[in-house]
Amino acid sequence: MTQEALSDLTEPGLLRVGINLGNPLLVTGTKPSGDPEGVAPEMAAALAKKLGVSVKYVTYATPGEIADAAVRDEWDIGLIAVEPKRAEVIAFCDAYVEIEATYLVPAGSSLTSIEDMDQPGVRIAVSERAAYDLYLSRTLEHAVLHRAQGLAGAFELFRNEKLDALAGLVPALKENAEKLAGSKVLDGRYTSVRQAIGTKHESKALNAVAEAFVANAKASGLVGDLIDKYGVAGKLQVAGPS
Repeated sequence: MTQEALSDLTEPGLLRVGINLGNPLLVTGTKPSGDPEGVAPEMAAALAKKLGVSVKYVTYATPGEIADAAVRDEWDIGLIAVEPKRAEVIAFCDAYVEIEATYLVPAGSSLTSIEDMDQPGVRIAVSERAAYDLYLSRTLEHAVLHRAQGLAGAFELFRNEKLDALAGLVPALKENAEKLAGSKVLDGRYTSVRQAIGTKHESKALNAVAEAFVANAKASGLVGDLIDKYGVAGKLQVAGPS
C-alpha cells in the first residue's frame, strides 16, 4: 500500500503539506528554517517519515484557502477541520484532535446559554470560512452571522460593532474574554471542531495510508505527546471516534 501511496504524490519523493497558519493551537511557532512548528506540522512530518519521503509545507492564512487549493493540486495532504462542504473536494481521514466551540458574550448580555443564541435580531461575529462558521451557516435559522478575516478580525468586529456574541473555539474565546471586562464564555458547546488529514479524492492509496497512520498515532500516544510538547494540553483533545 505504501508504494501505491507514493504514486499518488505529484512530486516523487516529496509530500506537499497544506498547513493553516490561522490556528495557533495547531501551529504554535516557526522554526529557524521558516517551516511552521506545532502539532499539525509534526503530524505531517511523521507521516512523511512513514512514507520515506521529504516534507514540504505549503502554508495558507486560513483553512478556507487550503480547501480552495485542493482543486489546484497545490498539496498532497491538507490539515484542516472536517466539514461537509470541504468534503466535496477533500477526502478526510478520521480526526486526530478536536476543539470545542462556543460563544463569548459581552458584559450584561441577556444571552446566557448556547440555546439562547438562535433568535431573530441576534448578531454573531465569526471568522470567515472557519469550520464553525460553516457549521453555524447551515444550522442557525434566525441569528445573523457577521464575518471577518481570521480570529483576531472576528474579535475586533465583535468588539467594535458591539455585536451580541462572538463564535469561536473555547481556548481562543477565553483569551478574548481577558481583553473585554465582564464578558463571559458560555458553558457547553454547539459543536466540536475535528481536525484531520485530508487528501484529494483520487489519492485513494495515500488516503488509506494516512488513515492507518492517524489511527496508530492516536493509539500509540503520539498525538497526546505532541499536545503536551507544544503546550496545548487542556486546549486540544485527542479526537474520539467519528
